[in-house]
Amino acid sequence: MRVAAADREDAFAAFGLPGAPGSAAFWAAAGAPAAVPDGGGGWRALFLWRGSGPVAVEFESWSDPVPLERWADSDCWYAEVPMPARLWVTYRFATPDGSYADPLNPHGAGGERSLAATPDAPAQPHWPVVGPGDVLPLPRARVRWASERLGGRRTVRIQPVGGGGPLVLLLDGDDWLYLHPAVTAFGSAVAAGELPPVTLVFLPAKDRAAEFGCRPELWEAVRDELLPLVAESGVPAEAGRLVVAGQSLGGLGALHAALEFPGLVSRVACQSGSFWWTADASRRADPLDGPLGGALAERLRQGADLSGLRVAFDVGEHEGRMLPHCAVVEDLAARAGATVRVSRSASGHDRAGWRHALLRDVGWALGG
Repeated sequence: MRVAAADREDAFAAFGLPGAPGSAAFWAAAGAPAAVPDGGGGWRALFLWRGSGPVAVEFESWSDPVPLERWADSDCWYAEVPMPARLWVTYRFATPDGSYADPLNPHGAGGERSLAATPDAPAQPHWPVVGPGDVLPLPRARVRWASERLGGRRTVRIQPVGGGGPLVLLLDGDDWLYLHPAVTAFGSAVAAGELPPVTLVFLPAKDRAAEFGCRPELWEAVRDELLPLVAESGVPAEAGRLVVAGQSLGGLGALHAALEFPGLVSRVACQSGSFWWTADASRRADPLDGPLGGALAERLRQGADLSGLRVAFDVGEHEGRMLPHCAVVEDLAARAGATVRVSRSASGHDRAGWRHALLRDVGWALGG
């Protein structure tokens, strides 16, 4: 993936960096990864690390790790990475001492990750720039859930936005609390009139494969245990309207819940659903090398009435092998009577892209 820089001191001038790499002027101008056109419709992005090596840049899902090269005997390590058009991506630097967010990039995603976007990637206006050292605001309201069906204890936080409204159950809730500032983003979207007031419920996962696989236990526990706790919490909410939002395995679980628990789940925002999933997928050398659409496609072919369901499907346009699995399930859901919205995000299998779709698709799911 790497493209070597030319062997001259102004090699990075095209990226807006003056002087010799490693000089004071160079580091004073350095910042988040800059990108220039590659002449073929894509981009060359420059990733920089100041210090010692070896070091590599690791991407969330879009690319294999790319090792950086040292410029002469300076403290400048660099990699020019080819990127496709329209890409949001999460990345981090890996060194022998551990993994780190990009210290030159103010746009973080938790303490060990940063976000980058190609110049043609769509904006994400409601998501603020937060540094890797920033502490995100947490909802004050919370319930302690000791589930008899699932076992164990977990803390579920609840946030009314704009005074509260329909419940939005965010699967993998800790990611949306601690890595991406969903509380702030939803507040901004509601204030802009792009979303109605909602009440966010951040559901943390303990065993994603078990809970989000096509099994009933999680959804029985949500129906019979969690939602009554939320109702008793005193937080303003319309308990009769529930949107389930999930990504990857969470998207699989959300659509499975709509199929098997239609009285509970009738609105879904699904990003990059793991529709390759089958009961034996974990035993295959390549889990995505099974039947297109996996177990959910087979279930839909057996007959289902989804006429009461609104489901927004989104998948990254750079996800490659995920796209055929998702396309099959999208088509079958529409044929089963669901009101379906299909879109493609400027990302790979990455929350950097999912987060924009999350706001848009929750709003659409509540529109009907």
